[in-house]
Amino acid sequence: MSLFGDGLEAAVQKAFTRPAPKSAAAQMRCLVKQLKGTKAVAQMLRISQRTVERYVKDQIKKPRPDLAARLEREVKKRWQPQIRAKARAKAATTGGIVIDARARMGYTAPIGSTDQDRIRHLTVALPPQYAARLFDAQEQGASDAQLLGVEALKEVYFQDGGRRAGSLEEVRFTDIEHLEFEL
Repeated sequence: MSLFGDGLEAAVQKAFTRPAPKSAAAQMRCLVKQLKGTKAVAQMLRISQRTVERYVKDQIKKPRPDLAARLEREVKKRWQPQIRAKARAKAATTGGIVIDARARMGYTAPIGSTDQDRIRHLTVALPPQYAARLFDAQEQGASDAQLLGVEALKEVYFQDGGRRAGSLEEVRFTDIEHLEFEL
């Protein structure tokens, strides 16, 4: 995925009530149950249907590293869909989302202002409408630039909800060292 997409996904996964299956057999059984058959799982993981059946029967215990990564990613993507939906809905309606970032930030403003880019460490609580926008963009397969939520940082952090920096034109957010989301 992307840095921002993965960060949003990790924030949602913190809401899980049970851990995702760890063994390859349990992960495979979980996928077979959710996709209602071994053929669909085989196509998704790009392996043979017979291999999927062997994992389900616990005849194969240790997958190749690339298959193990795909398997884990697909299971986590589909694990506890109702809990995932509730966490997203809560963040998008009442809770909002917290962004903790360390990156180079700057802005474009009228002449005479200190708009030089510099490394800043921010922990910003974004209101629910911005969380809803981020989740909608993620579901639509948005790129990092669209998921960045620069307009949210501009309005919440730099302009403080319209109380300051009204002539601010553009915010730059580059050289990301750390990025974490919290619901």
